[in-house]
Amino acid sequence: MPQHLAARLQGLLRAGDTLWWGQATAEPLTLTRALVQHRHALAQGGRLRVFVGIGHSDTLRPEQADVIDFFGYAASATHRALAQAGVLDILPSHYSHIPRLIGEGVLPADVVLLQVSPPDGQGRYSLGLVHEYLTAALEKARVVVAEVHPAIPWTHGSVHLQAGDFDLLVDAEHPPLDADSAAPGATERAIARHIAERVPDAATLQVGIGKIPEAVLSALHGRRDLGFHSGAIGDGIAALAESGALTNARKGRDAGVGIAGILMGGERLRRWAHRNPGLALRGTEYTHDPEVLASLHQLVAINSAIEVDLTGQTNAEVAGGVYVGALGGAVDFLRGAARSRGGLPIVALPATAKGATRIVAQLSGPVSTPRCDAGLIVTEHGVADLRGQTLSRRVQRMLDIAAPEHRAALERQAHGALRHRGAVFASCCGCYKKYS
Repeated sequence: MPQHLAARLQGLLRAGDTLWWGQATAEPLTLTRALVQHRHALAQGGRLRVFVGIGHSDTLRPEQADVIDFFGYAASATHRALAQAGVLDILPSHYSHIPRLIGEGVLPADVVLLQVSPPDGQGRYSLGLVHEYLTAALEKARVVVAEVHPAIPWTHGSVHLQAGDFDLLVDAEHPPLDADSAAPGATERAIARHIAERVPDAATLQVGIGKIPEAVLSALHGRRDLGFHSGAIGDGIAALAESGALTNARKGRDAGVGIAGILMGGERLRRWAHRNPGLALRGTEYTHDPEVLASLHQLVAINSAIEVDLTGQTNAEVAGGVYVGALGGAVDFLRGAARSRGGLPIVALPATAKGATRIVAQLSGPVSTPRCDAGLIVTEHGVADLRGQTLSRRVQRMLDIAAPEHRAALERQAHGALRHRGAVFASCCGCYKKYS
């Protein structure tokens, strides 16, 4: 099949094409593996360009840069090797801007590779696990190729395709990818308790993927009438719905329906999502829209960071000098939660990593979220609510949630972190005073 598939793809691709496909669990493995295996023939004497998101497979490797130019918004998970090898060109753009950049032709989208569900009774193929930026890419693409797999759920959403919409449709040879499902540890559960205490009934949840979001969702099974509107959801959302806590009844919009851009879980999530009228996948232009987010009832936005400084600035992009994260949608969701009536903009992270503090006096990477957008910073040691707080008060609140063994050193460094436009802050007996 791969050789036969490559020959069919060769008739569709052109040298210089830019290709897009679903990230993470939505990667169409049959198509992407055929692409990289036969990349020299498919490039037809030129080069191909591939947009890279979060990686959950080993499909893309640095040596493929002999023919393929990799660019994207993230070097996460398995795609970190591309960044470390210096072959991934980073797009430092807000995630919410990607659809518009595609629509305006700034980011070319010549070929889209899809993973789709079997058709329903009306002959409609669902995009299955993902909409995100692919809906914008589909509107611009010259070529649309898809693989269909019976394990891909048929999901409601803004886009469904008919057989005539595909230039090539093949059967998938690989099962869907599952997201990592490592159980939360004591640290993640402690962070989750601090967050869960502040989540009221009828709140609308935006969560990321990972141990902390899963721990938070597990801690909310006793709530009532929760909803969700998120870029990505995992197995924890399915479990929350099955507990009866998630009804989407009081969201302020999309009543009775939870909204997501991508499903990043395993079989449990796929089973729950299949033909579920309480779930709809939408494009990034909707999931991250600031007006939509502001209109949601009590939006609780839970995001993470690599490190946070003593004034609330976050670095979510660079660790150890290597680009590993993404601007993503954190700023969009934090601002949306801040505008939502009763909303909570939250950044959650462990206080340390491998013994080093993640609450820092000075960021080691770029400012991914500015201090003016800081809301609640949460570690296992507590919650620092920075809303409406001056710089000096922020420092003390951040020190209180840092790991105890690092607080003294951070306090000594604090005056350097608080130099701003000629103003110097100095510490005195634990209190912060301003000297001009």
